[in-house]
Amino acid sequence: MASAELLLHPVRLRIVKAFLGDRALTTSQLADELADVPTGSLYRHVGLLAKAGVLHVVAERRVRATVERTYTLRLAATGIGPGEAAMMTREDHAQAFLAYVAGLLADADRYLASPSADVVRNGFGYHTAAMWLTDAELAEFARELQAIVQPRLANAPGKGRKRQMIYSVFLPGPETQAPKGAATRGGARSRPRTKKA
Repeated sequence: MASAELLLHPVRLRIVKAFLGDRALTTSQLADELADVPTGSLYRHVGLLAKAGVLHVVAERRVRATVERTYTLRLAATGIGPGEAAMMTREDHAQAFLAYVAGLLADADRYLASPSADVVRNGFGYHTAAMWLTDAELAEFARELQAIVQPRLANAPGKGRKRQMIYSVFLPGPETQAPKGAATRGGARSRPRTKKA
């Protein structure tokens, strides 16, 4: 099974996201978090992810007549590499992006429906910005963004820390030319417009 096909199934995507942030979960704990997913279906999807090496068993203990396993996520196994992405058709990418957005919407719905939702205190936000960048500048921006995020991904759970989900999308804008004389009246270049939803 290709990694894109494996990872972008709606239930498997939720399972992977439940482990983000260096979490170790038993199947019972996972079932509690994904209570709307039938238990049999959840165990089947966990089995597929474990067989593919996305989930790794870090502990086992006998509970009555069964063995309860504790899993962690192999983050390196969750990415879709450039080679596979290049081989995907436009329809494949459309389907994959739909699964990604559906997962984002579902996460937002669950958060906003929770009694503890406090959008200001929790830092809940969503923004759109447009930038004029060459291919080299875009690559540099992506590297700089990774340099900011990467050290924080290593943070362990601790007092005062809450797990924050970050979604990122790089989406080329419509192919239009930059406005002629892209400068303000004072001669300075116009700043990118930022739109906050």
